[in-house]
Amino acid sequence: MEHSQTAETTTRRQRPQTGAEYLESLRDDREVWIYGERVEDVTTHPAFRNSAQSLAELFDAFDDPRYSGKLLVPTDTGSGGMTHAFFRASRSQDDLRAGRDATEVWQRLGFGWMGRTPDYKAALVTGFGTNPEWFGEFADNARYWYRRTQEEVLHIGHAIVHPPVDRAKGPDQVRDVFVHVDRETDAGLIISGAKVVATGSPLTQYIYVSHFGVPLDNKDFSVVFLAPTNGPGVKMFARASYEEVAARTANPMMYPLSSRLDENDAILVFDEALIPWENVLVYDTDRVNRLDPESRRQTRGIFQASTRLGVKLDFLAGALSKALDITGTGSFRGVQAALGEVIGTRHVVHGLRDGMIERAEPGWGDGLDPHFGYGIAYAALAPKLYSRARAIIEETVASGILEHAISGLELDDPELSPLVNRFLRGSGDRSALDRAKIMHLLWDAVGSEFGARHELYELNYFGAPEANNLGSLAVAKNDGTLDDMRGLVEECMSQYDITGWKNDRFFDGTDL
Repeated sequence: MEHSQTAETTTRRQRPQTGAEYLESLRDDREVWIYGERVEDVTTHPAFRNSAQSLAELFDAFDDPRYSGKLLVPTDTGSGGMTHAFFRASRSQDDLRAGRDATEVWQRLGFGWMGRTPDYKAALVTGFGTNPEWFGEFADNARYWYRRTQEEVLHIGHAIVHPPVDRAKGPDQVRDVFVHVDRETDAGLIISGAKVVATGSPLTQYIYVSHFGVPLDNKDFSVVFLAPTNGPGVKMFARASYEEVAARTANPMMYPLSSRLDENDAILVFDEALIPWENVLVYDTDRVNRLDPESRRQTRGIFQASTRLGVKLDFLAGALSKALDITGTGSFRGVQAALGEVIGTRHVVHGLRDGMIERAEPGWGDGLDPHFGYGIAYAALAPKLYSRARAIIEETVASGILEHAISGLELDDPELSPLVNRFLRGSGDRSALDRAKIMHLLWDAVGSEFGARHELYELNYFGAPEANNLGSLAVAKNDGTLDDMRGLVEECMSQYDITGWKNDRFFDGTDL
């Protein structure tokens, strides 16, 4: 049975896909359900259309001279073309810097509010290019997906977690729920089961499906693959759309974030779905358990995520500063200190990210990885830093966030306009419209359902903070950092004992 993808089937491109090509690829009869109805076209449905356009904007940036210089680098696939810098494997610190800069360009287009943009999963796929041989019988598949993803800049989602159903039991005991192989065929594997949370998957082109959690001991569950989003038997059940609620109940000024940057979280279901052999990467119990620790896929994922959160904190600090201007409280000492704390939080995130570059270490195969110790520290700290920034905004702007009474339409009403401009104006000769825009923005960021979802999202981005703190300890033990820390204390303790200082340059007080 042939399990490998041949190089001849690779579509060779000189430039990544355009926004129009990306949108057209989504019109493929994919099976997305929302509110009990099947979506006919995700690019036009009010639950997804603006988010789809926001993603298309990223692809169009490749041809925009304002951004292309920081986005594009030559491919390493032999195509002779150009690609997004984070889609090419990093083999030097300069490669990591280029990937950081390109990610930041994309994230600034979405103001840091879209976490599952195509560059997030590129963090994993680039690993295929540094060590394809690791995949054994599927090595050619790894090479193929690395080439194709890089040359086209594919939008690949991911789903790796079992649904919250009897998680305390082994997979064999929850076979009807957890993703598993039903049977093998000449064409590929027949897969059934579900994964969560497939954030953004309704707008992806492929979905990477893997395993996360306790080690597996049954081959039926030990499978890693790329599922075509429109594949037969692939279904997505989307949560209620903040974008559609905003469209039906308000205008963009009232919900400027949720109306265009809502990444829908979906439950991914495989109902006897055929996964072609060329889409399979791992089908082996030992190898599936080794994939994450040996590839350290999360290292580059953390690197991308820290760049995104840095932009998001830039945005929140800027929004807070403007809100203080509007309310006239920006000169108060305590308020200035609060804004300074948000800015300091931003610096911590940027500093950890850049520290990952400066202390980069040999990665998987011939790659160079961001420093894992700094990365896991970021993963543990990020939820607290984000929650703190959000709390500062709520405490500092306080009821001002709730004072977004006007939709903007009142300003066109001859009876209401004078009242609105008088009683709802901003401080320092700023207009009622100025006040409404910034307060609506802050409400959407921290007070709306969209804002609340983002705090939950950041909290669970890399699993439980406790697990990441344990990861920091494990890294420090393994790389000698903890021994060095303990050694520093031992050196201090070695310089004195009960009789006094061992170094005669210090006075031990016996003369007193």
